[in-house]
Amino acid sequence: MKSSTTNYEIRLFDTKSRQLMPLTSSDGEILRIYGCGPTVYRDAHVGNMRTFLLSDIVIRLAKFIGYKVKFIQNITDVGHMSEDFIEDKILAQAKKESKDPYEIAKIYEARFHSDLKLLNINPANNYPKASECIDLMHDLISKLITKGHAYVGSDNCVYFSAQSFEGYGAISGNRLDSLKPGHKFEYTEEGAKRFHADWALWKVAENRTEMIWNSPWGKGFPGWHIECSAMSLHYLNNFVDLHLGGIDLRFPHHENERAQSNCAINNEAVSLWVHGEHLLFEGRKMAKSAGNVVLVSDLIDRNLDPLCLRLCFLENRYRSQMDLSWDSLKAAHQTIQRWRDKILIWQSSKETNLTEVKKIVNEIITDLIDDLDTPRALQKLRKIEKSQELSDGTKFEVFKEVDVLFGLDLLNSFSSKAEIPSHLNELLSKRAKARSLGDFVESDRLRDLLAENNILVKDGKDGQSWDWLI
Repeated sequence: MKSSTTNYEIRLFDTKSRQLMPLTSSDGEILRIYGCGPTVYRDAHVGNMRTFLLSDIVIRLAKFIGYKVKFIQNITDVGHMSEDFIEDKILAQAKKESKDPYEIAKIYEARFHSDLKLLNINPANNYPKASECIDLMHDLISKLITKGHAYVGSDNCVYFSAQSFEGYGAISGNRLDSLKPGHKFEYTEEGAKRFHADWALWKVAENRTEMIWNSPWGKGFPGWHIECSAMSLHYLNNFVDLHLGGIDLRFPHHENERAQSNCAINNEAVSLWVHGEHLLFEGRKMAKSAGNVVLVSDLIDRNLDPLCLRLCFLENRYRSQMDLSWDSLKAAHQTIQRWRDKILIWQSSKETNLTEVKKIVNEIITDLIDDLDTPRALQKLRKIEKSQELSDGTKFEVFKEVDVLFGLDLLNSFSSKAEIPSHLNELLSKRAKARSLGDFVESDRLRDLLAENNILVKDGKDGQSWDWLI
């Protein structure tokens, strides 16, 4: 059952206008979406994955209601040009692991794609790498110089002239006159810039010998912001319907990217700027120093279905700060297991009210098109699970339909490093069915048998759930 774009309008909170705005296709055919991808010098943690899931939810919804989508997500494999210019992060990690920097980038890019797959995040149409798009950056920088928006500084680096773009600050609210010289977000080369808030488009190599390229301005490497402008304009034909990223990228990255892109095409290059909020873990910001950095692999190490992370994210509005915990992850794991157990029972029912299915699915879509109100949509799903009025067949069809939107893979069983054998999965199904039929002697026998195989079965008001005995 698929819907038509004429029936629904997705509305998202646009950071630039600070209001809900409709998501529409600028060419009337394809939604052009760009999402800032990872810098591949380390594993992406669960906070990063929250941002990547945001893209997936939007795209799943858009496709469900009938849109065609082209999604581009960059891979930053040239180093992370943040406020820290002391040492390129990929080069630093390469030194630490005694590996070639390109090997480091390749390793962590592969892990990124593996994590996306574990979280059931559909791949982008293209993952352009910064290292493979240097010529695109050169062309864009040259265009900005020609238009008077960039210049070669006294240090032979190329800088963007912040004062040449009148609309600076629309995304973040930071105005040029309020940015102090030497503010932490930009590297300052004494005397090289014409204005303290200008930023580097191309950096000269100086003593750097790795990850450098020839350019019209000498050997060097790109600045932090230019890659996303170059890639988004090139791969999406000079206009982006929706630009996604974490709230931490709002300034300076997206502010500077907007200035570069707009000046290059003499027009607004992005229709909507949408940002996902920060993630805390057990009340604290994740950091190596705090020892609370959590990876997707850590979930599997604890015999948790990684999709429990996806469910936890869906339980919270994307633009609200979220506090994740091991307890919430375990509860989400148990919820997914319970739903899968029930679906095994529901799917055998022959009683299905398709009119009711359509009505419920439309209600859930209505929640999602309203700025991705996933918590409200999930509340409806929980009510449907407990409903005494809906037939099992109707419940099955609803869960099957909306799982395309939620991506929880509810019609399949979880496989981890401690994969549950098929015969034990069969015992779980038999026990759930025995209990539903009131055969408690058989259900107790099966529960004890499962316990002998390190599987703890619990019965609650929502039905059967299970977990590994750890």
